[in-house]
Amino acid sequence: MRRTIRTLLVSGVLLSAAACGTATGPSGTPNVAGAPTAASGPAAAAPGALASTCEQLGQAYSTNIAALAESLTTLVNDRKAVAGAEASLTAFAGAVADATKGSDDAQIKADGKKAADTMRAKAADKKFFAGIKTAADVERTMGPTLTEWMSPVTKHCS
Repeated sequence: MRRTIRTLLVSGVLLSAAACGTATGPSGTPNVAGAPTAASGPAAAAPGALASTCEQLGQAYSTNIAALAESLTTLVNDRKAVAGAEASLTAFAGAVADATKGSDDAQIKADGKKAADTMRAKAADKKFFAGIKTAADVERTMGPTLTEWMSPVTKHCS
């Protein structure tokens, strides 16, 4: 359990740091990986919009990660708690969808929908929850598995 909490804290810090999607260049202007530079004219406004969407994703993550971890941990100890785990994952998916649906960037909208759809599908998958039996399963779900599900959107925010 301690390792799970530590993993969550590290993941939250890393995602929150990536959520802003910006880094300051030598001139003090924000740079966004893969985004247009100031030299590209009107498209230079895109980094601010991307940063806003990434910040909303970071908030969605921060708001939902603890509830998901707690519900999965409870599931390990009480197999009747599957409804709570399903609800937590569904709420997380909804928050990801909400964070990206208002973006001006069509690709991040599509990727947000993809991530949310993946999470919703897993929330409806009884076999997925049946496979979570130990603390190690929870750690795997909260680490590599969640990272994989979120990868369509996190690539925009790193």
